[in-house]
This record gives sequence, structure tokens and C-alpha cells, in this order.
Amino acid sequence: MRFVPVLFVSILCAGLPALTTAATTADPAPEIQRGPIPAQAVARLHTLRQIPEACARVEGIFTGQAADPYKFAVVRTSPNCQPRARFVDAAKAQPSEASGWKFNDLIRVPNAACPQQQAVVRIWRKPASAAVPPTLDAQGKSRLYLQDEKEKAAANKLAAIPMFAASMKVEGQACGG
Repeated sequence: MRFVPVLFVSILCAGLPALTTAATTADPAPEIQRGPIPAQAVARLHTLRQIPEACARVEGIFTGQAADPYKFAVVRTSPNCQPRARFVDAAKAQPSEASGWKFNDLIRVPNAACPQQQAVVRIWRKPASAAVPPTLDAQGKSRLYLQDEKEKAAANKLAAIPMFAASMKVEGQACGG
């Protein structure tokens, strides 16, 4: 009888590294760690995340339709806001850590009407290179000249700005029907 629990524990421990490796390869650890999000009702618009530097808000809604159970959108927060970062389409950008993107946030939103279903939103961030101030002129001032900046813009040599991308997937079983 004593050998059975030892055997069970050794089998469990032997399979444990494979389970943890599979979980970590799917998603890297996000930069932002958050607690569980409360379940959201069907047809109620909710904000998932605000990104002030991009003047954007990510919002979503459970539709209650089997074909398209959840929709999300990136919305501008204010027409007067001057963005310091850009939101790009995740399908086109194909963010990954290998291409310089950082896995920024993982948001899991449960459906209140269907507890086994949840929307999973992944937000990626691509930092820009550090901004370097212009060199000092003979008077010790840092100056930008319009003509020089126009030439840089024409040659696509402007400084890179940070970018964000968001993707969404519905996980779990569909309800109803």
C-alpha cells in the first residue's frame, strides 16, 4: 500500500514540467499583472483598458450571437488629445517578442450569461528608441529648423514612436442553441 502513493506522486511530478512548459510557451508573462475581471452582461458595453499615450480606449461587448459572441474596438478618447503613441492593426503588425514587441496585457472577460465562455484580449506594446535631443548650436541652444525637419520627413528619417496592438479571441464553449 505504501508504494502506490509514492508511485502516483512520481508520475505526477514527471508530467508537471510538460504542463508548465506548454502553458508558458502559449503566452509570455504580461508586463501588467491584473486580478480577475468581473463577468460582463450581454449587450452592455464595457471598457477593457485605457491607453492615454495613444489617446485610445479598448472597449468590448458580448453580443449574445453564436456566430460572433464578442466584439471589441479601439476608440479615440478625445478629439483634442495629442497621441504620443500609435495603435496599429494586430493582424497586419503580427506582434511577437522576436520582432521587438512586448506582451503588455492579458485581459480575460467572462460572460455573465454564459460562465464557461470568456473573451481574451491580448495587448502588445512596441517601445520606440529613446528620443535623443538635437545637438547644441554655437550659442548652446538646442534648435529644430523647419526645413531640416521637412527633409527628414521626406526621407522617412523621423524618430520612431511607440506602438500598441490588440487582438481578441473567444475561448470556451458557446451557450444556448
